[in-house]
Amino acid sequence: MKDNTTGLTLVPHAVNIERRAQDLLMTSPTACDPVVSNAGVWLDKWADEAPSRVFLAERSNEGWREMGYAEVRDAVHAIASSLVARGMDGSTPIVIMSGNSIDHALLSLAAQYAGIPTVPLAEQYSLITEAHERLVYVLNKIKPAMAFVDNASRYGAAISRPELAGVEIIASRTEGAPGAVTPFNELLRGDAGIDLASVHAKVGPDTLAKVLFTSGSSSEPKGVLTTQRMMCTNQAQMASVLPFLKERPPRIMDWLPWNHVFGGSHNTLMMLAHGGSLYIDNGKPTSSGFPLTVENIIEKPGTLSFNVPVGFAMLVQEMETNMALRNAYFRDLDMLFYAGASLPQDVWTRLEEMAIEVRGRLPLMISSWGMTETAPATIMVYEPIGRSGVIGLPLPDTEIKLIPDDDMRCELRVKGPNVMSGYWGDEEKSAAAFDEEGFLITGDAVRFVDADDPERGLVFDGRVSEDFKLLTGTWVQAGRLRLEVLEQLRGVVQDVVICGHDRGEIGLFVFPKPDQVHGPTTSKGAVIDPDLQVAIELRLRAMARASSGSAKRIARAIILAEPPSLKDGEITDKGSLNVRKIITRRADILERLYDNQDPALIRV
Repeated sequence: MKDNTTGLTLVPHAVNIERRAQDLLMTSPTACDPVVSNAGVWLDKWADEAPSRVFLAERSNEGWREMGYAEVRDAVHAIASSLVARGMDGSTPIVIMSGNSIDHALLSLAAQYAGIPTVPLAEQYSLITEAHERLVYVLNKIKPAMAFVDNASRYGAAISRPELAGVEIIASRTEGAPGAVTPFNELLRGDAGIDLASVHAKVGPDTLAKVLFTSGSSSEPKGVLTTQRMMCTNQAQMASVLPFLKERPPRIMDWLPWNHVFGGSHNTLMMLAHGGSLYIDNGKPTSSGFPLTVENIIEKPGTLSFNVPVGFAMLVQEMETNMALRNAYFRDLDMLFYAGASLPQDVWTRLEEMAIEVRGRLPLMISSWGMTETAPATIMVYEPIGRSGVIGLPLPDTEIKLIPDDDMRCELRVKGPNVMSGYWGDEEKSAAAFDEEGFLITGDAVRFVDADDPERGLVFDGRVSEDFKLLTGTWVQAGRLRLEVLEQLRGVVQDVVICGHDRGEIGLFVFPKPDQVHGPTTSKGAVIDPDLQVAIELRLRAMARASSGSAKRIARAIILAEPPSLKDGEITDKGSLNVRKIITRRADILERLYDNQDPALIRV
């Protein structure tokens, strides 16, 4: 039905709930759309039905390189036949070491068309020497038969690693290569001797499409076995509750990296499934990259906008004075979608106000919940709700298990055809990922917006897997508490780690903002800055006065001199902290945190 607020065809929120003795199950009453057998079906469909419509585009010099669906299909077929002619199949994965580009997309689509899995990696693994440990870990785990980079010179140190000895290196740009590389254009020549139709006919729902590595926020990265069924089902699930996607081809200007499931599966395949156009944004929400994003949006605005909260916040700030950006951004915008964290309500409200000013109506503003292991969307908002923070209700054909605790918080577990079967080369972790009923143990927690009205949806409520007990046996909800502390210490800290497992009190590791530190660093890795220590102490005291009980009271803190280390695995490619690694690596500072005589200690 048409929604009066957005003017879009939408499906109202609905849910079925079964209450059991120890938990409850949630499912969607909405029927799922038909699911294709593999993503190649979409490519062939749109190449036939809309051959000249732009599918892939990227900035090229002063203009844009645009490829229509028929041109993309021809390139994909040629590359796929070249790969098969090399003897490649489901047992010979291709590691993609550089970021988003048309060549990256063509190689990935071609490999999957022929049943060859791809392994897209965070480009910083290759570009930052200190992060090569992560690159080596993946290469040793995957043992690829081929590796791709867009620029052989820029990625020279990575492709020269001994772990890639004997592996064919493909590069879009070969000049300055440190060794033998194959030009990408050679793959485009194809091989007429290959019966590609027969090869593609064997690609089905259970064919491994790609291996996506988790960010490693709580352990070493794990390679999620991502099948065609997972990817194709997920697009059908979302189309079932967002029917307007099927009414006109969507268009996006998107920077989100393809080594993550949000950008690489959710967004790219949504364009392919619906005959849409994907314009690759070579900018990103950083001080150096954002001006490019602004320029790109003004030139090629989308009908859908996907971003993380910091990206939307930067857009709002820029649009306060940049009317060209504001008008371009909202002119044709149907949907605004955020993920990764909750969108600040003031940013949400300002986006609504600007949309009304430019277009006279609101876009659908939504979010969802998902993981790399779930392809990713499993819970989604799909009707106007007017507020940030809600993740929605189960998508069709998914089953949600909620295990409540005494605080009305629920551990979240999921099941469905979009959920992985396991991890690459790790039977132990694969088995441990599921409970006795076959539900994926997510480690996340949720709660109802309104327990008396479940159709209002769920909100994310931290990580159960980060929770711990104090010596008293009291559970500390560390994920939620961290968010509250960050809000209290906004402006003076970069991030914090909640400590206290098997201790008598909750403690805090503080990573300060560099411009806030004006005191000396001790020889043992902490900062003694009286002004900053007092500022933190006063804010934590205010927080403590409002807290109820030891599970929410920060009793001590220490300011760390060394920022989180990418090289040592303390920070993931997504920029989040690996809490376990930080606490383990800094065990000596943890002891100082609980030493009442330490001069760097902040007592609250």
